[in-house]
Amino acid sequence: MSKFLKIFAPAGAGAASVLTLAYVMADQFVVDVPARLRGAVAVQPAQAQEQAQETPSPESVQETVVEVAAVSEPAAPSVTGGYGLGREAHPDEIAAWDIDIRPDGQGLPAGEGDVWTGEEVFIEKCAACHGDFGEAVGRWPVLAGGWDSLQHKDPVKTIGSYWPYLSTVYDYVNRAMPFGFSQSLEPDEIYAITAYLLYLNNIVEDDFVLSNENFTEVRLPNEGNFYLDDRLETEFPVFVRPEICMENCKESVEITMRATVLDVTPEEDGTPDAEASTEEAVAETVEEASAADATAEAEEPATAEIVVTSIDPALVDEGEGVFRKCKACHQVGEGAANRSGPHLNGLVGRVIGGVDGFRYSGVFAEAQAAGDVWTNDSLSAFLADPRGAMAGTKMSFRGLGSQDEIDAVIAYLTSVGGDL
Repeated sequence: MSKFLKIFAPAGAGAASVLTLAYVMADQFVVDVPARLRGAVAVQPAQAQEQAQETPSPESVQETVVEVAAVSEPAAPSVTGGYGLGREAHPDEIAAWDIDIRPDGQGLPAGEGDVWTGEEVFIEKCAACHGDFGEAVGRWPVLAGGWDSLQHKDPVKTIGSYWPYLSTVYDYVNRAMPFGFSQSLEPDEIYAITAYLLYLNNIVEDDFVLSNENFTEVRLPNEGNFYLDDRLETEFPVFVRPEICMENCKESVEITMRATVLDVTPEEDGTPDAEASTEEAVAETVEEASAADATAEAEEPATAEIVVTSIDPALVDEGEGVFRKCKACHQVGEGAANRSGPHLNGLVGRVIGGVDGFRYSGVFAEAQAAGDVWTNDSLSAFLADPRGAMAGTKMSFRGLGSQDEIDAVIAYLTSVGGDL
Protein backbone atom coordinates (compact mmCIF):
# COMPACT_ATOMS: atom_id res chain seq x y z
CA MET A 1 0.00 0.00 0.00
CA SER A 2 1.33 3.42 -0.91
CA LYS A 3 2.31 5.89 1.74
CA PHE A 4 -0.56 8.15 0.55
CA LEU A 5 -3.21 5.55 1.31
CA LYS A 6 -1.67 4.76 4.68
CA ILE A 7 -2.03 8.40 5.68
CA PHE A 8 -5.43 9.32 4.23
CA ALA A 9 -7.35 6.06 4.63
CA PRO A 10 -7.73 6.45 8.41
CA ALA A 11 -8.50 10.14 7.94
CA GLY A 12 -11.24 9.29 5.44
CA ALA A 13 -12.73 6.69 7.77
CA GLY A 14 -12.71 9.21 10.61
CA ALA A 15 -14.43 11.84 8.47
CA ALA A 16 -17.09 9.33 7.43
CA SER A 17 -17.71 8.47 11.07
CA VAL A 18 -18.07 12.15 12.00
CA LEU A 19 -20.49 12.78 9.15
CA THR A 20 -22.54 9.72 10.10
CA LEU A 21 -22.72 10.86 13.73
CA ALA A 22 -23.71 14.38 12.64
CA TYR A 23 -26.51 12.99 10.50
CA VAL A 24 -27.85 10.86 13.37
CA MET A 25 -27.71 13.77 15.81
CA ALA A 26 -29.50 16.04 13.35
CA ASP A 27 -32.17 13.45 12.71
CA GLN A 28 -32.78 12.92 16.45
CA PHE A 29 -32.49 16.38 17.96
CA VAL A 30 -33.03 19.06 15.32
CA VAL A 31 -36.66 20.22 15.36
CA ASP A 32 -38.38 19.90 12.01
CA VAL A 33 -40.20 22.83 10.46
CA PRO A 34 -43.81 22.79 11.75
CA ALA A 35 -46.29 21.43 9.23
CA ARG A 36 -48.23 24.70 9.09
CA LEU A 37 -45.06 26.54 8.04
CA ARG A 38 -43.92 24.13 5.36
CA GLY A 39 -46.35 25.55 2.84
CA ALA A 40 -45.14 29.07 3.57
CA VAL A 41 -41.48 28.24 3.03
CA ALA A 42 -41.77 25.41 0.46
CA VAL A 43 -40.16 26.14 -2.92
CA GLN A 44 -41.27 24.51 -6.17
CA PRO A 45 -38.47 22.91 -8.27
CA ALA A 46 -38.96 25.37 -11.13
CA GLN A 47 -38.78 28.28 -8.74
CA ALA A 48 -35.71 26.87 -7.02
CA GLN A 49 -33.57 27.22 -10.15
CA GLU A 50 -34.74 30.80 -10.68
CA GLN A 51 -34.11 31.73 -7.04
CA ALA A 52 -30.66 30.13 -7.20
CA GLN A 53 -29.79 32.48 -10.07
CA GLU A 54 -31.18 35.56 -8.35
CA THR A 55 -29.70 37.25 -5.33
CA PRO A 56 -32.54 38.27 -2.99
CA SER A 57 -32.67 41.88 -1.92
CA PRO A 58 -32.71 42.87 1.77
CA GLU A 59 -36.28 44.11 1.41
CA SER A 60 -37.50 40.73 0.12
CA VAL A 61 -35.69 38.87 2.91
CA GLN A 62 -37.37 41.13 5.50
CA GLU A 63 -40.80 40.56 3.95
CA THR A 64 -40.27 36.77 4.00
CA VAL A 65 -39.29 36.83 7.70
CA VAL A 66 -42.37 38.88 8.55
CA GLU A 67 -44.63 36.49 6.63
CA VAL A 68 -43.18 33.42 8.35
CA ALA A 69 -43.53 35.06 11.77
CA ALA A 70 -47.14 35.96 11.03
CA VAL A 71 -47.91 32.37 10.07
CA SER A 72 -46.12 30.86 13.09
CA GLU A 73 -47.82 32.78 15.93
CA PRO A 74 -50.29 35.68 15.70
CA ALA A 75 -49.31 38.66 17.82
CA ALA A 76 -51.50 39.30 20.87
CA PRO A 77 -53.25 42.65 21.24
CA SER A 78 -51.09 45.02 23.28
CA VAL A 79 -51.24 48.45 24.85
CA THR A 80 -51.34 51.54 22.71
CA GLY A 81 -48.09 51.65 20.84
CA GLY A 82 -47.61 47.96 21.51
CA TYR A 83 -44.57 45.93 22.47
CA GLY A 84 -44.96 43.24 19.84
CA LEU A 85 -44.44 40.51 22.44
CA GLY A 86 -46.34 37.38 23.37
CA ARG A 87 -49.35 35.66 21.89
CA GLU A 88 -52.92 34.88 22.80
CA ALA A 89 -53.29 32.07 25.33
CA HIS A 90 -54.58 28.78 23.98
CA PRO A 91 -57.96 27.65 25.37
CA ASP A 92 -56.35 24.56 26.89
CA GLU A 93 -53.81 26.75 28.70
CA ILE A 94 -56.57 28.92 30.10
CA ALA A 95 -58.55 25.87 31.23
CA ALA A 96 -55.53 24.50 33.11
CA TRP A 97 -55.35 27.66 35.24
CA ASP A 98 -59.05 28.45 35.46
CA ILE A 99 -59.90 26.30 38.51
CA ASP A 100 -61.33 28.89 40.93
CA ILE A 101 -64.69 28.28 42.60
CA ARG A 102 -66.91 31.30 43.27
CA PRO A 103 -69.51 31.83 46.03
CA ASP A 104 -72.35 31.49 43.51
CA GLY A 105 -71.09 28.01 42.54
CA GLN A 106 -69.51 29.06 39.27
CA GLY A 107 -66.63 26.74 38.42
CA LEU A 108 -67.89 23.75 40.43
CA PRO A 109 -67.38 20.39 38.73
CA ALA A 110 -70.07 17.72 38.76
CA GLY A 111 -69.76 15.36 41.72
CA GLU A 112 -70.85 14.54 45.26
CA GLY A 113 -69.51 13.27 48.57
CA ASP A 114 -71.01 12.26 51.92
CA VAL A 115 -69.81 12.92 55.47
CA TRP A 116 -68.55 9.43 56.27
CA THR A 117 -66.61 9.07 53.04
CA GLY A 118 -65.16 12.47 53.82
CA GLU A 119 -64.07 11.24 57.24
CA GLU A 120 -62.16 8.35 55.66
CA VAL A 121 -60.42 10.58 53.11
CA PHE A 122 -59.73 13.27 55.71
CA ILE A 123 -58.12 10.83 58.17
CA GLU A 124 -55.98 9.37 55.38
CA LYS A 125 -54.83 12.59 53.74
CA CYS A 126 -55.48 15.49 56.14
CA ALA A 127 -55.45 14.31 59.76
CA ALA A 128 -51.64 14.18 60.02
CA CYS A 129 -51.65 17.99 60.12
CA HIS A 130 -55.21 18.94 61.10
CA GLY A 131 -56.11 16.11 63.52
CA ASP A 132 -58.89 13.57 63.14
CA PHE A 133 -61.53 16.12 64.19
CA GLY A 134 -60.00 19.31 62.77
CA GLU A 135 -58.46 20.19 66.15
CA ALA A 136 -55.00 20.65 64.56
CA VAL A 137 -51.69 18.99 65.29
CA GLY A 138 -48.89 21.21 66.53
CA ARG A 139 -48.94 24.58 64.78
CA TRP A 140 -51.09 23.52 61.81
CA PRO A 141 -54.41 25.37 61.38
CA VAL A 142 -57.49 24.48 63.41
CA LEU A 143 -60.45 23.72 61.12
CA ALA A 144 -63.32 23.18 63.57
CA GLY A 145 -64.69 24.85 66.69
CA GLY A 146 -64.03 28.40 67.85
CA TRP A 147 -67.71 29.31 67.94
CA ASP A 148 -68.39 32.73 69.52
CA SER A 149 -64.65 33.34 69.95
CA LEU A 150 -64.16 36.19 67.47
CA GLN A 151 -64.71 38.83 70.15
CA HIS A 152 -62.16 37.25 72.50
CA LYS A 153 -58.59 38.47 72.74
CA ASP A 154 -57.42 35.22 71.12
CA PRO A 155 -60.07 34.28 68.53
CA VAL A 156 -60.10 30.82 66.96
CA LYS A 157 -60.73 31.36 63.25
CA THR A 158 -62.14 28.18 61.73
CA ILE A 159 -64.51 27.24 58.94
CA GLY A 160 -67.42 27.29 61.38
CA SER A 161 -66.48 30.43 63.30
CA TYR A 162 -64.94 32.75 60.72
CA TRP A 163 -64.90 31.73 57.04
CA PRO A 164 -67.46 33.51 54.82
CA TYR A 165 -68.31 31.10 52.00
CA LEU A 166 -68.29 27.36 51.44
CA SER A 167 -66.69 27.96 48.04
CA THR A 168 -63.59 29.18 49.91
CA VAL A 169 -63.28 25.73 51.51
CA TYR A 170 -63.69 23.80 48.27
CA ASP A 171 -61.44 26.14 46.30
CA TYR A 172 -58.60 26.02 48.84
CA VAL A 173 -58.71 22.24 49.25
CA ASN A 174 -58.83 21.81 45.47
CA ARG A 175 -56.03 24.28 44.81
CA ALA A 176 -53.55 23.64 47.62
CA MET A 177 -54.26 20.44 49.55
CA PRO A 178 -52.99 17.97 50.65
CA PHE A 179 -49.77 19.74 51.57
CA GLY A 180 -47.07 18.63 49.18
CA PHE A 181 -49.57 16.90 46.85
CA SER A 182 -51.77 19.77 45.77
CA GLN A 183 -54.43 19.22 43.09
CA SER A 184 -54.18 15.44 43.52
CA LEU A 185 -57.76 15.00 44.85
CA GLU A 186 -60.71 14.03 42.68
CA PRO A 187 -63.87 16.21 42.76
CA ASP A 188 -65.84 13.55 44.68
CA GLU A 189 -63.09 13.41 47.32
CA ILE A 190 -63.15 17.20 47.71
CA TYR A 191 -66.94 17.23 48.06
CA ALA A 192 -66.67 14.50 50.72
CA ILE A 193 -63.93 16.31 52.67
CA THR A 194 -65.94 19.54 52.54
CA ALA A 195 -69.04 17.70 53.82
CA TYR A 196 -67.01 16.24 56.70
CA LEU A 197 -65.67 19.68 57.63
CA LEU A 198 -69.23 20.99 57.69
CA TYR A 199 -70.17 18.13 60.00
CA LEU A 200 -67.24 18.84 62.34
CA ASN A 201 -68.42 22.44 62.57
CA ASN A 202 -71.96 21.37 63.51
CA ILE A 203 -73.44 22.82 60.31
CA VAL A 204 -74.85 19.59 58.83
CA GLU A 205 -75.89 16.19 60.15
CA ASP A 206 -73.96 12.96 59.66
CA ASP A 207 -76.19 11.78 56.78
CA PHE A 208 -75.50 14.90 54.68
CA VAL A 209 -74.36 14.53 51.05
CA LEU A 210 -72.76 17.57 49.38
CA SER A 211 -72.90 17.96 45.62
CA ASN A 212 -72.66 20.61 42.94
CA GLU A 213 -76.47 20.75 42.95
CA ASN A 214 -76.97 21.69 46.65
CA PHE A 215 -73.63 23.43 47.20
CA THR A 216 -75.00 26.98 47.14
CA GLU A 217 -77.72 26.09 49.66
CA VAL A 218 -75.15 25.75 52.47
CA ARG A 219 -74.45 28.95 54.40
CA LEU A 220 -71.57 29.34 56.85
CA PRO A 221 -72.43 30.99 60.21
CA ASN A 222 -70.20 34.04 59.81
CA GLU A 223 -71.16 34.98 56.25
CA GLY A 224 -73.30 37.92 57.39
CA ASN A 225 -70.36 39.61 59.10
CA PHE A 226 -68.46 40.09 55.84
CA TYR A 227 -69.16 43.13 53.67
CA LEU A 228 -67.51 45.10 50.89
CA ASP A 229 -64.69 47.38 51.95
CA ASP A 230 -66.31 50.82 52.33
CA ARG A 231 -63.51 52.59 54.22
CA LEU A 232 -62.83 54.95 51.34
CA GLU A 233 -66.35 56.34 51.74
CA THR A 234 -66.87 55.97 55.51
CA GLU A 235 -63.51 56.34 57.27
CA PHE A 236 -61.30 58.23 54.87
CA PRO A 237 -63.31 61.48 54.86
CA VAL A 238 -63.48 61.43 58.68
CA PHE A 239 -59.94 60.51 59.72
CA VAL A 240 -57.90 61.72 56.75
CA ARG A 241 -57.86 65.42 55.99
CA PRO A 242 -57.89 66.17 52.28
CA GLU A 243 -55.47 69.07 52.80
CA ILE A 244 -52.55 69.22 55.22
CA CYS A 245 -52.34 72.39 57.26
CA MET A 246 -49.14 74.26 56.44
CA GLU A 247 -49.90 77.72 57.90
CA ASN A 248 -52.29 79.37 60.40
CA CYS A 249 -52.74 75.98 62.04
CA LYS A 250 -54.06 75.34 65.53
CA GLU A 251 -51.73 76.90 68.07
CA SER A 252 -52.07 74.33 70.85
CA VAL A 253 -52.94 70.67 71.26
CA GLU A 254 -54.92 69.38 74.22
CA ILE A 255 -53.63 66.16 75.83
CA THR A 256 -56.57 63.92 76.62
CA MET A 257 -54.75 60.83 77.90
CA ARG A 258 -51.20 59.84 78.75
CA ALA A 259 -49.50 56.69 77.56
CA THR A 260 -48.83 55.53 81.13
CA VAL A 261 -52.57 55.05 81.60
CA LEU A 262 -52.58 52.69 78.65
CA ASP A 263 -49.38 50.90 79.77
CA VAL A 264 -47.81 51.78 76.44
CA THR A 265 -44.85 53.89 77.54
CA PRO A 266 -44.08 53.69 81.29
CA GLU A 267 -42.56 56.66 83.05
CA GLU A 268 -38.80 56.67 83.50
CA ASP A 269 -37.50 55.00 86.66
CA GLY A 270 -37.01 57.36 89.54
CA THR A 271 -39.73 59.86 88.65
CA PRO A 272 -42.34 60.66 91.30
CA ASP A 273 -45.17 59.39 89.08
CA ALA A 274 -43.42 56.07 88.51
CA GLU A 275 -42.60 55.61 92.19
CA ALA A 276 -46.16 56.44 93.23
CA SER A 277 -47.61 54.07 90.61
CA THR A 278 -45.26 51.28 91.72
CA GLU A 279 -46.18 51.70 95.39
CA GLU A 280 -49.89 51.70 94.56
CA ALA A 281 -49.51 48.61 92.37
CA VAL A 282 -47.62 46.72 95.09
CA ALA A 283 -50.21 47.67 97.70
CA GLU A 284 -53.05 46.54 95.45
CA THR A 285 -51.29 43.23 94.70
CA VAL A 286 -50.69 42.50 98.40
CA GLU A 287 -54.29 43.37 99.23
CA GLU A 288 -55.64 41.14 96.43
CA ALA A 289 -53.38 38.24 97.47
CA SER A 290 -54.49 38.51 101.11
CA ALA A 291 -58.14 38.60 100.09
CA ALA A 292 -57.64 35.57 97.84
CA ASP A 293 -55.96 33.60 100.65
CA ALA A 294 -58.76 34.49 103.04
CA THR A 295 -61.38 33.44 100.52
CA ALA A 296 -59.56 30.17 99.82
CA GLU A 297 -59.41 29.36 103.52
CA ALA A 298 -63.03 30.32 104.13
CA GLU A 299 -64.44 28.57 101.07
CA GLU A 300 -62.81 25.23 100.42
CA PRO A 301 -64.12 23.83 97.10
CA ALA A 302 -66.57 21.06 97.71
CA THR A 303 -65.62 17.73 96.21
CA ALA A 304 -68.52 15.60 95.13
CA GLU A 305 -68.69 12.18 96.65
CA ILE A 306 -68.36 9.54 93.99
CA VAL A 307 -69.62 6.16 95.08
CA VAL A 308 -67.74 3.54 93.13
CA THR A 309 -69.38 0.14 93.13
CA SER A 310 -67.94 -3.00 91.64
CA ILE A 311 -67.32 -2.67 87.91
CA ASP A 312 -68.13 -5.40 85.45
CA PRO A 313 -64.79 -6.42 83.81
CA ALA A 314 -66.62 -7.22 80.57
CA LEU A 315 -68.06 -3.69 80.53
CA VAL A 316 -64.58 -2.25 81.13
CA ASP A 317 -63.20 -4.25 78.20
CA GLU A 318 -66.04 -3.01 76.01
CA GLY A 319 -65.38 0.55 77.12
CA GLU A 320 -61.71 0.23 76.22
CA GLY A 321 -62.75 -0.70 72.70
CA VAL A 322 -65.16 2.25 72.42
CA PHE A 323 -62.47 4.57 73.81
CA ARG A 324 -60.53 4.10 70.56
CA LYS A 325 -62.77 6.85 69.19
CA CYS A 326 -61.27 9.20 71.79
CA LYS A 327 -57.58 8.25 71.54
CA ALA A 328 -56.85 10.78 68.81
CA CYS A 329 -57.19 13.56 71.40
CA HIS A 330 -57.08 11.99 74.89
CA GLN A 331 -54.69 9.69 76.72
CA VAL A 332 -55.21 7.52 79.82
CA GLY A 333 -53.06 5.23 81.89
CA GLU A 334 -49.44 5.42 82.98
CA GLY A 335 -47.53 8.24 81.33
CA ALA A 336 -50.68 9.85 79.91
CA ALA A 337 -50.18 13.48 78.90
CA ASN A 338 -52.24 16.33 77.50
CA ARG A 339 -52.64 16.35 73.74
CA SER A 340 -55.26 18.29 71.79
CA GLY A 341 -57.48 17.22 74.71
CA PRO A 342 -56.55 16.81 78.41
CA HIS A 343 -55.52 13.45 79.86
CA LEU A 344 -58.43 11.55 81.41
CA ASN A 345 -56.75 9.83 84.35
CA GLY A 346 -58.96 10.16 87.42
CA LEU A 347 -61.69 11.82 85.39
CA VAL A 348 -64.64 10.53 87.42
CA GLY A 349 -64.81 12.75 90.52
CA ARG A 350 -62.41 15.36 89.10
CA VAL A 351 -63.26 19.07 88.93
CA ILE A 352 -64.37 19.94 85.41
CA GLY A 353 -61.56 21.77 83.62
CA GLY A 354 -59.18 20.89 86.43
CA VAL A 355 -56.12 19.54 84.62
CA ASP A 356 -53.15 21.83 85.16
CA GLY A 357 -51.42 23.10 82.06
CA PHE A 358 -54.29 22.48 79.66
CA ARG A 359 -55.96 25.41 77.96
CA TYR A 360 -59.69 24.88 78.28
CA SER A 361 -62.49 26.68 76.47
CA GLY A 362 -64.47 29.33 78.31
CA VAL A 363 -67.35 27.05 79.31
CA PHE A 364 -64.93 24.64 81.04
CA ALA A 365 -63.18 27.52 82.81
CA GLU A 366 -66.55 28.69 84.13
CA ALA A 367 -67.36 25.17 85.36
CA GLN A 368 -64.00 24.98 87.09
CA ALA A 369 -64.56 28.31 88.80
CA ALA A 370 -67.94 27.09 90.00
CA GLY A 371 -66.38 23.88 91.37
CA ASP A 372 -68.45 21.57 89.18
CA VAL A 373 -67.32 17.93 89.21
CA TRP A 374 -67.49 15.13 86.66
CA THR A 375 -70.06 12.64 87.91
CA ASN A 376 -71.57 9.66 86.14
CA ASP A 377 -74.61 11.76 85.20
CA SER A 378 -72.66 14.78 83.94
CA LEU A 379 -70.29 12.53 81.99
CA SER A 380 -73.20 10.64 80.49
CA ALA A 381 -74.84 13.87 79.30
CA PHE A 382 -71.58 15.21 77.89
CA LEU A 383 -70.62 12.02 76.03
CA ALA A 384 -74.10 11.85 74.48
CA ASP A 385 -74.03 15.45 73.18
CA PRO A 386 -70.86 17.42 73.99
CA ARG A 387 -72.01 20.67 72.41
CA GLY A 388 -75.45 20.44 73.95
CA ALA A 389 -74.14 19.73 77.44
CA MET A 390 -71.28 22.26 77.32
CA ALA A 391 -72.17 24.94 74.77
CA GLY A 392 -69.00 26.49 73.38
CA THR A 393 -66.71 23.50 73.96
CA LYS A 394 -63.76 23.24 71.60
CA MET A 395 -64.23 19.48 71.31
CA SER A 396 -65.64 18.76 67.86
CA PHE A 397 -66.60 15.11 68.54
CA ARG A 398 -70.34 14.69 67.96
CA GLY A 399 -70.91 12.22 70.81
CA LEU A 400 -71.34 8.48 71.26
CA GLY A 401 -74.17 6.76 69.48
CA SER A 402 -75.81 4.80 72.30
CA GLN A 403 -76.21 4.73 76.06
CA ASP A 404 -74.52 1.31 76.14
CA GLU A 405 -71.36 2.82 74.64
CA ILE A 406 -71.52 5.71 77.12
CA ASP A 407 -71.87 3.38 80.12
CA ALA A 408 -68.98 1.25 78.85
CA VAL A 409 -66.66 4.25 78.42
CA ILE A 410 -67.52 5.59 81.88
CA ALA A 411 -66.80 2.16 83.37
CA TYR A 412 -63.44 2.10 81.57
CA LEU A 413 -62.49 5.60 82.72
CA THR A 414 -63.55 4.76 86.28
CA SER A 415 -61.35 1.67 86.20
CA VAL A 416 -58.34 3.74 85.12
CA GLY A 417 -58.73 6.08 88.12
CA GLY A 418 -55.77 7.83 89.73
CA ASP A 419 -53.86 10.89 88.66
CA LEU A 420 -50.56 11.23 86.82
